[in-house]
Amino acid sequence: MPREYPDRPFVGVGIIVWKGDQVLLIRRGKPPRVNDWSIPGGAQELGETLAEAACRELQEEAGITVTLGPVVEVVDSITRDENGRVRFHYTLVDFVAEWVAGEPIPGGDCAGCAWVALADLASHSMWAETRRVIHRAHGLRGHAGPAPLSVPRPA
Repeated sequence: MPREYPDRPFVGVGIIVWKGDQVLLIRRGKPPRVNDWSIPGGAQELGETLAEAACRELQEEAGITVTLGPVVEVVDSITRDENGRVRFHYTLVDFVAEWVAGEPIPGGDCAGCAWVALADLASHSMWAETRRVIHRAHGLRGHAGPAPLSVPRPA
């Protein structure tokens, strides 16, 4: 099924990666929100758990090593065209993660990567929900959640 003008929503994952007090942002290379800054992520594939999808997407878009933490938020992303038809529809499940090693290298449909201080988010063009979820994840850091999952850097 095509992602543009679908007949049902897609499940997507996002990963809010922290390195100290900086968050990893990627520049989107494809619609929706092409060229905006966002968190790494993408669509879940058949047979993947949400955590597996998050790990795969992070490897494809940035290639860093993290410890994956709990789910921070679930967000609806619905983009309509000028006629009101649903052009894109994602249910996004966002995880928090802590950086372990490596420098992000843009890959997949990611057009760029940057570590950004929380105070500097306003200077980056991004969806308001992305900004809100990043702030929420920052507030939840260090709270207990499910056992973390280590995500290795690809060889």
